[in-house]
Order: sequence, then C-alpha cells, then structure tokens
Amino acid sequence: MSPSDRYFTEATALLAQARTANSLTLTRLAPIIGANIAQGGVLHVFGSGHSEVIAREIIGRAGGLACVSGILDPTNGFIENLVGYGAALIARHDRQYRLLPGETMIVISNSGKNSAPIEVALYAKEKGLNVVGLVSLAMSKGVATVHPGGQRLHEIADHLLDNGGVPGDTLIDVRTRAPNPGEAPLLSGPTSTLVGAMLLNLLMLEVIDWLQCNGYPLPVLRSQNVPGAIEYNRTVGKPYLHRLSRQLA
Repeated sequence: MSPSDRYFTEATALLAQARTANSLTLTRLAPIIGANIAQGGVLHVFGSGHSEVIAREIIGRAGGLACVSGILDPTNGFIENLVGYGAALIARHDRQYRLLPGETMIVISNSGKNSAPIEVALYAKEKGLNVVGLVSLAMSKGVATVHPGGQRLHEIADHLLDNGGVPGDTLIDVRTRAPNPGEAPLLSGPTSTLVGAMLLNLLMLEVIDWLQCNGYPLPVLRSQNVPGAIEYNRTVGKPYLHRLSRQLA
C-alpha cells in the first residue's frame, strides 16, 4: 500500500473515531452556544500557528454562522511562546470587538502547551466566557506547558474537543528503507487540520440544528458566488456590526 493510501485509510478512520469520541461534548455545546446566539451573542475562535488554519474554517464561511469572530495573530504564531503576547492579543480583540459574558471562545492548540492559546483561554474565562479547547489530548497530556502558570489548555478549558491525533501529529513513516537501530521514524501525513475542521463543522451544524428546533432564525451565510448572496449576507450580518473580525462583503 502506498503512503497516500495508508494515510487515507488511517485518517478517515480517525475522523470516524473523533466524531464518536466527541459526540457527547458536541451535543452538550449546541444549546450553550445556540442559546447565546439566539440572544445576539457572538462565537469567538483562536488558533495560533498552523491551528489558525482550523480557526479560519468557520470565520465568514459559506454555509457557516455569520456570528463568528476570530482572534488573528499577525505573526502567524512566530512569537506564540512569548509570555504575555497572547494576553495582549486577546485584550486588543476585546477592546475592538468585545468579549461578553456567556459567549463562547474556542481555542485551538494541537499540543495544548503553548503560551498564546493558554493566555487567550485564561483571559476569556476571566471575562465570563465559556472556553472550548480543541487539542490532541494524547499529546497535551504528554508534554510540559510553556506557560509559567503551569497549566495546559486541556486543564483550563470548560469543554474539551479531542482530535484524537498522535503525539507529533503525523501518521505515516515515508521511508522505504528499514531504519537503523535507534533511528527515529520519518513521519508525514498530519491529521490535526483534517479532524479539527471536521469537529468545528460538526459543532456548527449541531448549533444550527438547535436554533432551528427551538424556533430561532438561522444566521447562516450563503456563498457570495451565488446570485443575490452578498446582499443576503449583509442583511444576516447586520446585527453583528462592529463585532466581527472579518466584515461581510
């Protein structure tokens, strides 16, 4: 079996496992987030470094919720372990877009050990937000935190989504030769983005379903490539004026 075939087989199995493992948490989160959105609240999301790719999946996304605001790191994670940087980043977001008690903050960090996401989570908790951590629990439990407070993200979050990934985030040994004694494998085939994006989309659908079942309007965006969608999206996004990090077209 080729490396790509092995990756496809193992990664798709991991998707199914992650859905099963997180189903109860997804079900519990839907009414928490849904009830706040029904009252005009905003959902916030942060991912540092490559985890920002996952966060961006639900910000201003066609088919997604209009009321999602992202905390974007202009250094792309370059100084995510500079103590105090994450706190400054979220404080600036709070001043510009506001973090309100009862809203939810999703913090994404595969390792769960880096300073910036931990500081974002701690700040959000102090402001009275519900904090959801998206991590690889196996990795987070096996590494020491960088933050001087001594905690890792999975120990701070009110709710935890586990991407089920292995430490190191890669599945497939891509070498064709046998390793020398004591030589570490050469691994490729990361899974955190694939599974993380799936878990967030599952969560969005659970929230949308909760809103619909309870008779609330659905602030769902349409693809701007569809005729009339830009005007529609502007109308849907109007209640969140000045609260979204990515303004709608």
